[in-house]
Amino acid sequence: MKKAAYCILSAILIAGCTSTKYVNEIQSTQLVKTPRSWNGQRLPAYKKGTPEITILRITIPPKHTLPLHTHPVINAGILLKGELTVTTVTGQVLKLKPYDPIVEVVNTWHYGRNEGDKPAEIIVFYAGEKGEPITIKKAKNNHSHTSAECDGENHG
Repeated sequence: MKKAAYCILSAILIAGCTSTKYVNEIQSTQLVKTPRSWNGQRLPAYKKGTPEITILRITIPPKHTLPLHTHPVINAGILLKGELTVTTVTGQVLKLKPYDPIVEVVNTWHYGRNEGDKPAEIIVFYAGEKGEPITIKKAKNNHSHTSAECDGENHG
């Protein structure tokens, strides 16, 4: 009788420990909430025009460096794969690994580089203004030009 009771009690305890009660619960984890970009710079106020959200998935090949550029709008992202190093012209550096969030610098010249051996993939959300560029790329002749197109060479 004791043996049967022990087996029943053990089965109840094991069943309780392996319960799927919490498997289907929704989870939400805040990755970042800040009024500042990754380098500590205060984010600018939103513009007064018509808002326009742009979401890009950018893939950067191994050992590839993006051109020097700036963003006139607030943007943030999360690195999904690979590794990415972001460097400002003043030498500030941020190294990202998979699932690291980034609140990007605004109106600050910078570039990204995939120093890894595999492609880096990042999703970036831009809170822009309708008809305005989300990236301004520094031209080789030291003049800058805007890009509202969604290609990986002009964003990051």
